[in-house]
Amino acid sequence: SASASGRQYCGPSPGQSLTPTTPSFMSTPGDRGDSVTCSPTVTVHSASPVMSGAVIPESLKVAYSSSPVSDALHVGDDGFSMQIITWNVGTAVPPDDVTSLLGLNSTNGRIDMYVIGLQEVNSMINKRLKDAIFTDQWSELFMDTLSPFGYVLVTSERMQGQMLLLFVKYYRLPSLQDIQTNCTRTGLGGYWGNKGGVSARLSLCGHMICFLNCHLPAHMENTEQRMDDFESILQLQQFNGPLASGVLDHDVVFWFGDLNFRIEQYDIRYVKNAIEKNKLDVLWEKDQLNIAKVVEPALNGFQEGPLSFRPTYKYDVGTNTFDTSSKKRKPAWTDRILWRVKMSDCYDLLQNSTLLSRGKSPVGKSSHIEVLQHAYHSHMEYLISDHKPVSAIFCLKFSQKLQTPLIQLQVEDEWNKPSDAVVRYRMASSFAKSSWDWLGLYRVGFKHHKDYITYVWAKNEDADSDKQCYQVMFSEDSMPKGTGEYILCYYSNNSNTIVGVTEPFQIILPSSSSDSSKSDTDSSSDAEEMSTLKLIRPKSRSPSPGKMKKRRSRSRSKSPAIPIAKSLQGLNLRVGSKHKSKSRSPSPGGGLSPKARPLKEPGARAAVGDSLSPEGGL
Repeated sequence: SASASGRQYCGPSPGQSLTPTTPSFMSTPGDRGDSVTCSPTVTVHSASPVMSGAVIPESLKVAYSSSPVSDALHVGDDGFSMQIITWNVGTAVPPDDVTSLLGLNSTNGRIDMYVIGLQEVNSMINKRLKDAIFTDQWSELFMDTLSPFGYVLVTSERMQGQMLLLFVKYYRLPSLQDIQTNCTRTGLGGYWGNKGGVSARLSLCGHMICFLNCHLPAHMENTEQRMDDFESILQLQQFNGPLASGVLDHDVVFWFGDLNFRIEQYDIRYVKNAIEKNKLDVLWEKDQLNIAKVVEPALNGFQEGPLSFRPTYKYDVGTNTFDTSSKKRKPAWTDRILWRVKMSDCYDLLQNSTLLSRGKSPVGKSSHIEVLQHAYHSHMEYLISDHKPVSAIFCLKFSQKLQTPLIQLQVEDEWNKPSDAVVRYRMASSFAKSSWDWLGLYRVGFKHHKDYITYVWAKNEDADSDKQCYQVMFSEDSMPKGTGEYILCYYSNNSNTIVGVTEPFQIILPSSSSDSSKSDTDSSSDAEEMSTLKLIRPKSRSPSPGKMKKRRSRSRSKSPAIPIAKSLQGLNLRVGSKHKSKSRSPSPGGGLSPKARPLKEPGARAAVGDSLSPEGGL
């Protein structure tokens, strides 16, 4: 412990035994160090090198794997892999291709989740107005790149130039629950969002995980201000629910972004010479973040992989050459990715540096999580910004996790006729059902939960009380014609996410000549609509339960979402901070979305008082 700073070590208590173990998801124990159990709630592994302050002894550092990513990503049924990316894009236009940044070729699609944190996204007023109407370019780029590989955007958050995007494999969607986002401004004394933090938290297989993307103050002399802003973000960001209301209450926290820590003492010539001779380790001890981890209680327990890549700032745009401008900024590792696993005893920011004894985990819940980092590197091939993007690949393994999905769906392997469009599903007894839940039919490769082709309201009554079994059927008029592969999903209004999915299945329905003629007419109509609608904000493309559920009654003829022309697929809603938990927008949120007009469902009678617009409810 560093008694001079009033900081205490949060590890095993004196005399506590450390029992060696060998996690099954590690290829060979010798590759990544010996494994030790250091507390009732978390297992970590010793391995060198891992960048850490004096808080965690060398024998208790989290494992870092140097194995090739494609060989190492075999996490098994009880593991979960994720790739985290941070990039200060310097207001640049997105590049044409981000395949290498996402590692889609090297990982062979073995990543379960992508977490993408951006800073300095163009937030000029004209750009923000365009992004308020249409999906912003960066979100669209990542959705277009990842959706063909089966990834779905599950949530996003934007605060001016900061953006956070979470994508997950479609079949992993039922593993995610309790998704919430938050943001904290720290620029201009908390009134401006050019600096601060955006976060997303969720329950992953029953364990609470938080992702925090920060952009902290710049310049060498502002280390104290950076720490003050970070502590303010930790204090101000609060989430709903009893399990993890604060950032550090989560079982695992991933902290990343343009943290803006610099290299002290050494002059620019010495730093550049060390970089050219690949003697990066001599610079580590003068890195402000490494120094802060030794003396700052708020950083207690945060870990980082080895900085074995060149500093990511500052470069001449369009090159891999360090700053040659008149300012000649000293190279620095400003862009970082760290993580923290909650221990049974740990520092509480609100209690200054008091050591809290939390004892055992809550009854029925285990916090036993193993974290292994497989890669940590920069991407020098991207030249659009004065920063280089940084990515890290992690595997999480849980000793216990929720195995049974909340919703189990059953459909026929092929739908050859309208009578095949029957969906049977079973609810877990713990599932909090809502009259605003719905089932959506999606094409394989859909981008987010609002990309459904058609929908049907979920039933919550007339079920077998013992088995909680239900059955619904799609109407013939709403069914897609022709041949294609589709996925059926159950959307929970309470959880604000998809909680049940099927495997892909075939729909083979003949398309009549009248359908073809109608399709041509619709296409012409869509083009005319687009020329007008480009200048106005759409009412909604999201399911309306977020607004309509406040009513005392509703009609089944009202749609959970308003279908619109394919040319409007990129439209974006913005939701105010007070309504974040109900946001249906796939893109970063802001203003409150207008109330959607009701739409008559095919084959249903409109209720008295329903207002149907001639544009189909738009």
